Amino acid sequence: MSDEDLRSAVLAALGSVAPEMEEAELDPKASFREQLDIDSMDFLNFVIALHEMLGIDIPEADYPRMASLDAAIAYLAARQAEAGTEPVGTSG
Repeated sequence: MSDEDLRSAVLAALGSVAPEMEEAELDPKASFREQLDIDSMDFLNFVIALHEMLGIDIPEADYPRMASLDAAIAYLAARQAEAGTEPVGTSG
């Protein structure tokens, strides 16, 4: 999966817990919790949605690494690489 595919998945999962989200206004480096005022249950549902969409296990200890759009994409790309399914079309 490319970074763009991962970005789309993250935004779709995020939209499921924060339907009021405006993608154009989302700062890719800022915390989802601060920008969207989501609570821990919303964040858990976001992680579950990503797992269901992508089939990538996300341990609870790694949740802080999923705090922003850029961080989530980087984390998911790294998890894919660890699983031996290197994302296509990514650099670095």
